[in-house]
Amino acid sequence: MPEFQQAAKDHLWMHFTEMAAYTETDIPVITHGEGAYVYGADGRRRLDGLAGLFVSQVGHGRTEIADAIAEQARTLAYFPIWTYAHPTAVELAERLADLAPGDLNRVFFTTSGSEAVESAWKLARQYFKAIGQPTRHKVISRRVAYHGTSMGALSITGVPAIKSQFEPLVPSTVQVPNTNIYRAPVHGDDPEAFGRWAADQIEEAIVQADPATVAAVFLEPVQNSGGCFPPPPGYFERVREICDRHGVLLVSDEVICAFGRVGEYFGAQRFGYLPDMITFAKGATSGYVPLGGVIATDRLMEPFQRRGEAFLHGITFGGHPVAAAAALANLDIFESEGLLDNVRRNAPLFRAALERLLDLPIVGDVRGDGYFYGIELVKDKETKETFSGDESTRLLKGYLSPALFDAGLICRADDRGDPVVQLSPPLICGPEHFDEIEQILRKVLTEAHDRL
Repeated sequence: MPEFQQAAKDHLWMHFTEMAAYTETDIPVITHGEGAYVYGADGRRRLDGLAGLFVSQVGHGRTEIADAIAEQARTLAYFPIWTYAHPTAVELAERLADLAPGDLNRVFFTTSGSEAVESAWKLARQYFKAIGQPTRHKVISRRVAYHGTSMGALSITGVPAIKSQFEPLVPSTVQVPNTNIYRAPVHGDDPEAFGRWAADQIEEAIVQADPATVAAVFLEPVQNSGGCFPPPPGYFERVREICDRHGVLLVSDEVICAFGRVGEYFGAQRFGYLPDMITFAKGATSGYVPLGGVIATDRLMEPFQRRGEAFLHGITFGGHPVAAAAALANLDIFESEGLLDNVRRNAPLFRAALERLLDLPIVGDVRGDGYFYGIELVKDKETKETFSGDESTRLLKGYLSPALFDAGLICRADDRGDPVVQLSPPLICGPEHFDEIEQILRKVLTEAHDRL
C-alpha cells in the first residue's frame, strides 16, 4: 500500500505521535476487528490487549451496536440537548442514573473524557458560587495522574512532560502523592498505613491551600498514568471523610474505570465509596461512537433548579442521538452476556497469568485490578533501580512497542513515570487470551532483557 502510506504520512496528524519516527518506516494500519482481535493492512491478526485505548469493552465487530447506530441515524441523526431533549438521551440518562451508586442521578453528556473532566470542574465552580461560596475554585489531584488534554483537564493532570509546552495553564491546581506502593516513600510494607498516609496528604494540601478556596478533589479509582495504581485499603473511605470535613467535592474520574473495567459499572462501586460526581467516556459505547459525561448527585443540581439559574456550559454534540443509541446497545450486551460477572470471575486468572512474569529479571511489579494491569520494568529487581529517561525511550519506543506489535499483541509501553507495559483487554476475554498475552510478553521481555 505505498500510495496509502504516503497519503498517511503527508496528511494524517496522529495524536501523541512522533511523526518523524515514520520517515523511513510504515505507519501501522489497522483495517478491521473481530471480537478481541484486530487485523492489520499486512493481513496479520493481533490480540487487542489494550481494548483500543481502554475503550472496546464488548470487543470489535458487534453488529448489535452497528444496527442500533444505523437505525437511530435513520430516525433522528442529530438534534441538540440545548433546551430540547430526544428519546435516546433521556433513556440513557435514566439508565445511567439507575446504574450509578447513591443519589448520582443527574447526567450531563459530553463527547470525550477531557470534556467530562472540564465539565465537572466548571460545574463545581458554578455550584459553589450558586450556594454562596464563590472563593472555592481550586482542584487537588495526584502526581503522574492523567485527566485529559483540554486546558482545564490538562491543568488538573499531574504529568509535567505533557504540560510544559502549553503553559501557562489554568491556575488553581495542586498535586499530591499517588498510591504507588511499589515506590512508596513511607509505609511500603504496610498497605493500610500507606493508604492513610496518602489520603492525609490530600487533607494537608487542602489545609495549605485554604479549605475555603478548594472546590474539588479529582481521583481515578485505579490511576492509569504511571502504571495502574490501585487504592490501598481504606484510602477512599478516608478521602471521603476528608472531603466532607472540609466541604470539598469528590470527583471520581472514571473515564477508564467505568463500564466494567474493574468488574463493576463504576469503579466507585468496586472500592466502596460514594463520590459527588463521576466522569465517564471510553467504555460507555465501547468506542463505537464518541460519548462521555458527568453524573452528579441531586444536591449539585439543587441550585440550578431555581428560576433564572442554568449551568452555563454546553457541547454541540453532547448527548448525540446516535451516540446515546450506541451506549444503550452497549449496555444491553453487558447485561445479556454477563460481562461484569465475566470480569469478576476471570480477573484472578488474569492477575495470575501476569504474575507468572515476575520470574523475569526485568519485571519488578505487577499491579492493577479487574481487567486493568500494569507491569513495571526495572534494571535491578533487588534494588528496584529504574531506567534513565534515555534508557526508557530506547527500551519502550525503540524496542518493546514495535516488538510486541510484531509478535501479535497490542498493549501500551508507557514512560509517563517509571517504564511500564499496560494491559486492558476487552471484557469478553478469558483464560485463553490471558495465556496468549503472557506468552507473547514472556518472549519479548526476555529478549528485551538480553539486549540491555
